[in-house]
Amino acid sequence: MTERIIIAGAGGQGIMLLGKVLSEAAMRENKYVTWLPSYGAEVRGGAAHCAVVISDKPIGSPYVEQADILIVMNAPSLEKFKERVKYKGLLIINSSLANTKIVAKGIRVISHPFTRMAVKLGNIKVANMLALGCLIGNTRAVKAKTILAVIAAMAPEDKKGLVKINQQALEEGLRLK
Repeated sequence: MTERIIIAGAGGQGIMLLGKVLSEAAMRENKYVTWLPSYGAEVRGGAAHCAVVISDKPIGSPYVEQADILIVMNAPSLEKFKERVKYKGLLIINSSLANTKIVAKGIRVISHPFTRMAVKLGNIKVANMLALGCLIGNTRAVKAKTILAVIAAMAPEDKKGLVKINQQALEEGLRLK
C-alpha cells in the first residue's frame, strides 16, 4: 500500500507541521516515508505545501504528481492543486477558507470548517490537527494513537502547554466524515 499525499495552504497554517507529524508517525510504525516541503518566498501568508509518501515498500521519489489524498486549507491551494488528485482519490477541504462547491467526478470530497472549528476549540492554529484527524479517520494511513504520541514528543519545551489542545483537535477531527 502506498499513499501519496499533498498538503497545501498558506504559510502560518501549520502545513509543514502537519506533514512532519504524519511522516514521523509513519516512521514510528516502521513504514517507508518521504516528506518534501515547499515554501513560498513570503513564508507567513505565502504559499506553502508539502508532499508525504507513505508506503510498505521503498519509495523511489518524494515528488507527488498525482495524489491519492489532497488536503487544502485555503482557496488558492484548492485552485492550484485540485487537478492533482487522482481518480478515486480523496480531497479534504477547509471550508472556512475555500469554496466547497467542487464538481469532482470520481473524487471523494470531505469538507469541514477546520478554521472555524479551531477557533471554537480555543486556538485557531489547531486547524491543521483537525484536518490531520479527518485524514486519519477516513484513511487509516497511520494509527491515531501514533499521531497522538508524536504530537506530545515533537512539542518543544516552550510549547508543551499546546500538546493537549492539539491532541483534542486531532481527536475531534477523527470523527469527521
